[in-house]
Amino acid sequence: MECHSSNQSNNNNHNMIQDFKRRFWISSIVTIPVLLLSSEVQNLLNISIKFTGDIFVLFFFASFIYFYGGWPFLKGTIKELKQKQPGMMTLIAVAISVAYFYSSAVIFFIPGKTFFWELATLIDIMLLGHWIEMKSVMGASKALEELVKLLPSKAHLVLQDGSIKEVELQNLKLNDNILIKPGEKIPADGKIIEGQSHINEAMLTGESKPINKKINDNVIGGSINIDGSLTIKVEKTGKDSYLEKIIELVKTASQSKSKAQTLANKAAFWLTLIALTAGTLTIITWLILGKDFVFALERMVTVMVITCPHALGLAVPLVIAVITTLAAKNGLLIRNRPAFEDARKLNVIMFDKTGTLTTGEFGVTDIVSLGKLNQKDLLKKAASIEQNSEHSIATSIVKNAKEEKLEISKVKNFKAFSGKGIVGNINDEKVFIGNKELLKQENIALDNKAQNALEKLENEGKTAIFIATQNTIEGIIALSDIIRKESKVACKNLKQLGFEVAMMTGDNQQTANYVAKQLGIDIVFAQVLPDQKAEKVKILQKDGKAVAMVGDGINDAPALAQADVGIAIGAGTDVAIETADIILTKSDPTNVVDILKLSSLTHRKMVQNIVWATGYNVIAIPLAAGVLYHWGITLPPAVGALVMSVSTIIVAINSRILKFR
Repeated sequence: MECHSSNQSNNNNHNMIQDFKRRFWISSIVTIPVLLLSSEVQNLLNISIKFTGDIFVLFFFASFIYFYGGWPFLKGTIKELKQKQPGMMTLIAVAISVAYFYSSAVIFFIPGKTFFWELATLIDIMLLGHWIEMKSVMGASKALEELVKLLPSKAHLVLQDGSIKEVELQNLKLNDNILIKPGEKIPADGKIIEGQSHINEAMLTGESKPINKKINDNVIGGSINIDGSLTIKVEKTGKDSYLEKIIELVKTASQSKSKAQTLANKAAFWLTLIALTAGTLTIITWLILGKDFVFALERMVTVMVITCPHALGLAVPLVIAVITTLAAKNGLLIRNRPAFEDARKLNVIMFDKTGTLTTGEFGVTDIVSLGKLNQKDLLKKAASIEQNSEHSIATSIVKNAKEEKLEISKVKNFKAFSGKGIVGNINDEKVFIGNKELLKQENIALDNKAQNALEKLENEGKTAIFIATQNTIEGIIALSDIIRKESKVACKNLKQLGFEVAMMTGDNQQTANYVAKQLGIDIVFAQVLPDQKAEKVKILQKDGKAVAMVGDGINDAPALAQADVGIAIGAGTDVAIETADIILTKSDPTNVVDILKLSSLTHRKMVQNIVWATGYNVIAIPLAAGVLYHWGITLPPAVGALVMSVSTIIVAINSRILKFR
């Protein structure tokens, strides 16, 4: 596997995460003596720690936390002010700077109370919040990169003479044949050319059940070969491989700015203005009212400290951390976070039919008996004749018979008629399998019962073939693209949630209408060519509707890009990850419902947290400023810090109890 092109960027992000982590732990450790030496905490714990110079020891530790732990925020403030966009960093910097310099002045110059323990805990909380946020958005990418590291360093290359040679993984080339033994990891994306085995793709797709793979099936590099020997032809290496594409996808997601985070930044901006304005007005007002400077300054500092965004700093990162874990566990890869958040605003969910609502495989849907034979006997007779044909209809019928564990009979005198059907003898009985043209050729009459059954099946867009003997039509077998069992559940749930469900397909109108009727779909676009799919999305958008496009990633890229939210389902090596906003690793339409529910849940939790994180200021700031002073009520700094802490605890608990499924 080739090294990813953005390794330098990954290293920088990793270093930043480690830096926040290191600063958090060191600052937290140094916070312990700050807490123990603070009189407010001693009173709360009913302890007394006094010694000569204790106040200067407190000042030293607090200074270390301010300059070491607070440095990222002080540096971030300079950047925000240069961009003329004061936000979270500025608010944090203002709060910790006012607390630090006022408390330092109390130590050396003026009487009053210090805010060192509030300063230390604020910096600790802010470092924790930023560490959690950076870790959460990098978590999925890091996990996948670790998976790449776990790929085998060597592969068993099959040479032209059939011998095996050990080669380094990076030396593999396209079209090389490689042997994978039971229990080994598959080194590269490819196609099985020999053997059969169960493959564990859990770490890649979230599919916990091992998948049985046989000749011509695709395998993904990094998955585990469980119980059989396989020979595969290498089809993709390096940056073209599934793992590398998914890593790039997650990195793109980590760089997209959350709308809720933007909301939190706006809240921080306004809190900064409110804190500065309220603090300035507080000191001026009390000085005008004749209070001494120390009292007025203490009121101002209390206002500034109580406006500190302990909770606001965690409001969004904690939710993001939980959502990242939930999404990964449920096989949901979010490439575009703003689009994910907007999913809750959608009106119409548009599905591509083939490969999305259906399996994309031709299969038996109906077995209609028109004579004495039951359905199993009809299927057995048809499969016995069809086993000698390579036609897709034949393959589907034989497959269905094997799934039913039917014993297939031997056939003599097999003969195929191009475009009509086949004929053969089973136990001296001549059996015909084919269409109306074959019946006509063999002078087999099509009675009203058979004609009515045929018309019904054809009106449903199905392909129908007759099973007949020399003089009698015994039954009809109908085939079509198989509708996924999960599709009906998905469409039903979407409608219950208030969404319109639409479908587009290249099939004829009859087939489209039949599938739509089975699934309860509202809007149907039939006979749509791949280059027309985006236009169908535009039609709905012109009606003022927000549209999600759900496709299997093949030929759906323009429509995925045009939609308000593009969702690629059944993410494999061919998925259009460059245009989809959200990737669902399983071929399960019900995951679309999961995305919509998770989007609403995410938004609700983020807004709740932001409200909790800022709402307490409505009461706390006026009290801190001293509006009730003449009634004998003032808000001590310690009580203000307690209110702030309660808000932070509520935000943390509210985020952690976020559950899905």
